[in-house]
Amino acid sequence: MRKKVDFLIIGSGIAGLTFALKVAHKGKVLIVAKDKTDETATKYAQGGIAAVMYTPDTYEKHIQDTLKAGDGLNDERIVRLTITESTERVKELINWGTHFDKKKSGKYDLAREGGHSEHRVFHHKDKTGYEIEKTLVAQIKEHPNIEILQKHFAIDILTQHHLGKELNKKSKGIKCFGAYVLNPETKEIMTILSKVTLIASGGAGNVYSTTTNPRIATGDGVAMVYRAKGQIENMEFFQFHPTSLYNPGERPSFLITEALRGFGAILKTADEKEFMHKYDERGSLAPRDIVARAIDTEMKLSGEEHVYLDCRHLEKDDLIREFPTIYAKCLTIGIDITKDMIPVVPAAHYMCGGIKVDEYGRSTIQNLYASGEVASTGLHGANRLASNSLLESAVFSHRSSLNAMEHIDDIGFCDEIPDWDASGTVLNEEMILITQSLKEVQSIMSNYVGIVRSNLRLKRALDRLEIIYKETEDLYEKSVLTQRICELRNLIIVGYLIIKMAMQRKESRGLHFSIDYPNDSDKNGYISNNYEF
Repeated sequence: MRKKVDFLIIGSGIAGLTFALKVAHKGKVLIVAKDKTDETATKYAQGGIAAVMYTPDTYEKHIQDTLKAGDGLNDERIVRLTITESTERVKELINWGTHFDKKKSGKYDLAREGGHSEHRVFHHKDKTGYEIEKTLVAQIKEHPNIEILQKHFAIDILTQHHLGKELNKKSKGIKCFGAYVLNPETKEIMTILSKVTLIASGGAGNVYSTTTNPRIATGDGVAMVYRAKGQIENMEFFQFHPTSLYNPGERPSFLITEALRGFGAILKTADEKEFMHKYDERGSLAPRDIVARAIDTEMKLSGEEHVYLDCRHLEKDDLIREFPTIYAKCLTIGIDITKDMIPVVPAAHYMCGGIKVDEYGRSTIQNLYASGEVASTGLHGANRLASNSLLESAVFSHRSSLNAMEHIDDIGFCDEIPDWDASGTVLNEEMILITQSLKEVQSIMSNYVGIVRSNLRLKRALDRLEIIYKETEDLYEKSVLTQRICELRNLIIVGYLIIKMAMQRKESRGLHFSIDYPNDSDKNGYISNNYEF
């Protein structure tokens, strides 16, 4: 089956949906959603979206907080651009119907999270992402120019690499012409041709054994662009959220939002002693990289599998009113957060690197944009400031839409792209091979490429991952295409990029902490991908 659309969007979180709503009046839009439309990382975002609204807050304060959290590796021009557009983008969400909590006075009840010097986080209880996603999906469903393919999987983006050699030679630079998309239920592989493609496929937390990300977060966008020879950067900076609920066997891990610490909760050891003051003067409200490493250190010192977050001193009614989701979730495992400390442990949470894009979300592949967690805009640097992610998505999808609409009339379809060739494949009956390889990848990444790293650990991880890569590629070539084997391939590529970029960074900076480089030794910043398996 072949299909033509003006705008193809891969992903249905805030980044994809915002872009879709903005470009829909200009042409036909198709959204490819890997699961149900609302099953995205956006949906699970608890804390909120950061933006400057009231004094004494200022754009400059938010800018400096972002630069400080990013450990000096942010692109300051991008930081300033994003923060100064923050207020308008949040107002736009409100105009679309998003409800953020207000005080009795009518002013927005802004929260403060780790690394922020002011209260600037818009939230809806402790399920802000759910409120935003619900609002955007409702708007999308009412628009006649937008079509959604739910439970479809993007295999690869289409470039001139899919053309014959003669046609390929005529192309100048790499161009994106759409994507191959799998319907896992019918096994049909669609050829979707587009003038403009936006990748908004989210993160890759499932490359680790423990993650707060939904199961769909398997690094598909990064892997597709890497295979197409697009530029990927800063993958060594993978953020671990300091406080996921310690509940062995649950996947994804339930997130205990940073806003709870902003509300006054305190991190403690099993013997009820505070410890964050030993690591940072900001205590439990230090940036995430610092808090995650501190917890990791305390766990290693004590031999315990978790630390605790103490809310017992907080006013009971206020606590339950502000964090009803967390209160209800903890009750299901026998914890009353008004009386009991919450066991917490760091979990893979956010990919700060990704597809390199410019100030308009343009990747290094023509007609291909990226927005959201999958993109590396320069905003986050070596560590993302809390609640800047939803903001980044809103800002860059807006900017991408303006640029795409300006140029779309000059872009045509590439009808020479062939349909998917499935010849030579056989039915893959040994799913255990995929399942076991995935477990091995996650174990390698968690044990050797986690919060604390070393040259020896990274080398060991690379050696083991290359074996799994070769086995998986051999299986892929022989197998009938399935979503699971594609996801495994994508996670292996993501793991490889994290390792290789971590090996190239000869310093400890932000989220990349190596015992071999205890002091800052190199301020060079950006590292590109000039290597392949």
